[in-house]
Amino acid sequence: MVVVMSPDATDEDIANVVARVEGVGGEAFVSQGVVRTIIGLVGDIDSFHHLNLRTLRGVADVHRISDPYKLVSRQHHPVRSTVWVGPAGHRVPIGPDTFTLLAGPCAVETAEQTLESARMARSAGATILRGGVFTSRTSPYAFQGLGLAGLEILVSVGKATGMPIVTEVVDPRDVAVVAEHADMLQVSTRDMTSVGLLQGVGDAGKPVLLERGTTATIEEWLMAAEYVAQRGNLDVVLCERGVRTFETATRTTLDLSAVPVVQATSHLPVIVDPSHATGRKDLVVPLSRAAIAVGADGIIVDVHPDPETALCDGAQALPGTELRELAQAVRRLPPMLGRADASTLVRSS
Repeated sequence: MVVVMSPDATDEDIANVVARVEGVGGEAFVSQGVVRTIIGLVGDIDSFHHLNLRTLRGVADVHRISDPYKLVSRQHHPVRSTVWVGPAGHRVPIGPDTFTLLAGPCAVETAEQTLESARMARSAGATILRGGVFTSRTSPYAFQGLGLAGLEILVSVGKATGMPIVTEVVDPRDVAVVAEHADMLQVSTRDMTSVGLLQGVGDAGKPVLLERGTTATIEEWLMAAEYVAQRGNLDVVLCERGVRTFETATRTTLDLSAVPVVQATSHLPVIVDPSHATGRKDLVVPLSRAAIAVGADGIIVDVHPDPETALCDGAQALPGTELRELAQAVRRLPPMLGRADASTLVRSS
């Protein structure tokens, strides 16, 4: 069950609802959005009905949600959400009315490499800079990122190029320090089921980019998002980046059908990562075009000034030629589907 508070509901009104629910042995999870507050209820439904919550001051509506994921479901939030990323004065939208390109190096290696990658990304139309400083790798012997030193580089480059930054966090103990500097926190496919990490980023007060696990069903993916939402954070963007199948021609199989399926089920924005899904730079542009056509709210891609020397996933990073093709697709295709360039709707507040 979900309680939707009125836009003018006070903290006292919200506390009253929570107290009533807890008084009958239930749990109440408060998620405060920009416009209104939503309270997810867990417990005995019959007991909640006897509370007559609709009659309480500040309550706009009460919904019984049949989906196992209550807060991220469209049953109580029929209008799809837009998530705004970035500091006050430069907030970039990801949502149904726009198409957003997130791009940058898979891993921050040096200040020079990161700056050049960022310039390449921005020239292609990117409005959010991605870059890994902590990375979850299959092999313990692979490059694991520069850590906090890499975060300092990424922050500096983001400011120099005027782009908000998104970076991965893999350890719940690092959430606070990453959230202090990054504009968006990324949870990788390997960490999608880490409950402690999901709750940590939910508490951090920053937008979250949640990748789908390679063996996760759509319901499991949305339940992971629910863990974040339960902590009071509805600013979640879902990222489809491939599922494991019998096929070995690509790293994973990009499930583009997940985009419209999730959009019909959840109000959260959905973007696509063709770089990590395939592991092949020659497939990034055609699959980006397909992602745009199927209705994705954005794409996230790897770029690198010299992929041959990349310390991480160089085979999928776009150099100049392919990046120019991508830029052309991003510029021309979204308007055909009624989507604006995210850079034209950047908020100054």
